[in-house]
Amino acid sequence: MSSMSSWRLNILIVSIIMVAAIIISRLFYVQVLNHKLYEAQALGQQIGFQEIVGNRGEIFSANSKENRGVYGSSEVKSLALNAPVWTLYAMSDKITDKENFAKIIGEKIKQSKESVLSKIQKTDSYVLLAKNIPNQEVESLKQLDIEGLNFERSWTRYYPQGHLASQVIGFLGGDNNGQYGIEGYYEDILKGKRGIAERKRGLDIINSSNDQESLDGSSLYLTLDYNIQFEAESLLQEAKKNIDIDSGQIIVLKPDSGRILALANFPSFNVNEYSKESNFGVFQNSVIQKIFEPGSVFKPFTMAMALQEGKITPETTFTDTGFVKIGPNTLYNFDKKNYGEQDMSGILEKSINTGAVFLSQKVSHATFFNYVDRLGFNAKTGIDLQGEVSSRNSVLKNASDFVFATSSFGQGIEMTPIQLARAFGVFANGGKLAKPYIVEKIVHDIDKSNTKPQVSDQIISEKVASEVTKMLINVVDRGFGSAAKIDGYYLAGKTGTAEVPYENKKGYYPDKTIQSFIGFGPALNPQFIILVKLDNPKVPKSSLSAAPIFKKLAQYIIDYWQIPPDY
Repeated sequence: MSSMSSWRLNILIVSIIMVAAIIISRLFYVQVLNHKLYEAQALGQQIGFQEIVGNRGEIFSANSKENRGVYGSSEVKSLALNAPVWTLYAMSDKITDKENFAKIIGEKIKQSKESVLSKIQKTDSYVLLAKNIPNQEVESLKQLDIEGLNFERSWTRYYPQGHLASQVIGFLGGDNNGQYGIEGYYEDILKGKRGIAERKRGLDIINSSNDQESLDGSSLYLTLDYNIQFEAESLLQEAKKNIDIDSGQIIVLKPDSGRILALANFPSFNVNEYSKESNFGVFQNSVIQKIFEPGSVFKPFTMAMALQEGKITPETTFTDTGFVKIGPNTLYNFDKKNYGEQDMSGILEKSINTGAVFLSQKVSHATFFNYVDRLGFNAKTGIDLQGEVSSRNSVLKNASDFVFATSSFGQGIEMTPIQLARAFGVFANGGKLAKPYIVEKIVHDIDKSNTKPQVSDQIISEKVASEVTKMLINVVDRGFGSAAKIDGYYLAGKTGTAEVPYENKKGYYPDKTIQSFIGFGPALNPQFIILVKLDNPKVPKSSLSAAPIFKKLAQYIIDYWQIPPDY
């Protein structure tokens, strides 16, 4: 090999070595010294980030036909859903024939051709044409296949059942916050969370997995039975038509657990059109937000006090003279009648006011007030609905003999319908109270949690609860509650017709009453409690108004659950 060739070979080898050294040093710089920088740049090319808000949780109810009021996997009805709505835009720079575009689109979205044309001629960029377009109309617009149209989807709250359980569900306000009822009480659980979503691009999409925690809100499954709720609301509407009630409420609950199966109000409203309501009072849930004096439906509690304290037995007798004097005041029976000698059951059967006074005088004022407190009439029930109020009955703490006497038959003592319904469960549930609740199950992705019923310690003994129950059976079988009787079944219940106090002064309206009936059945194995409360019906007493409605609803539930006769 010549010296010239050897020299060229050496230069080539040196060049290769130098290039290799440069490449190695560059790789070392990229892969070792600055690998984090380039890794981030590569990741940035594959992943984008966008702030998103999760969807609001939805609300459902299940019927109880197969399981008789115990929660199960029955038919589910939707009460609150997220429905898609669309915003329609025009991309002006992509519209070739603006006149034709304005004519066709204007007809579809019910705007004049001139109005659409003026919008798309003002700019070459995006133009808002219409909001809140339903899904079916968008499908129709897409079929037109017109250049320059763009659609953006969003979500709105939709209530498939309209008026049903409107005060229970509440609604989503204009600020997208839940108001009233379930929507308000469970706002933090229902609402979707804000977060940053990764939007992957390129080949990374193939191997990506969705391991982000869901931002969607939790969905709720209510204790309400759709069919019982519908029947209860229908009966209130019927009461408006037949006896012209001002308003009314019906509660149906399971006495052993506190599960609310129906919570009906009249009047109600269409939840989808809440903004059209001028009377905001209709949004209030009277079952939990309005206090009233119950009248004679309170007498069983007075009876239980005297029995529990050992001051009477069911066989104790009492002679009614038609009136009783308390200091300078005289109290009469509701119908001004004189019933003569009665046993304790007779006091409830004939709803004798003077008999209730006789019972209350057997216990001290402090004892009476203590039972009122233990039965839950001085505190909220804790039901999971927004805005519950509570009576305090503070006037009883230092009240006169006269006030305690009237309180014994339900005048001068206050409560909400839900407080009354829960307390009546003390007779149907062996002397214990169950806390009412309306959400049975909370579901988030694959996680779920069920409400655990809360039952109190013994308020009255099982024996006293049984003794009062027998008296309440007599009320229905042979007393003033006979309009509630259903052949073949023992039902326990009590009528009540109460005067309505003035709002801003002492005394009562001479021409207004609250008429109610509360009871449970079958009496010896209670499956349901029903409270029917009617505000100012145009009949004289509850045996003509609330008791027949109780019977209709009890019969419906008996047939619905196929409860066998127990007579």
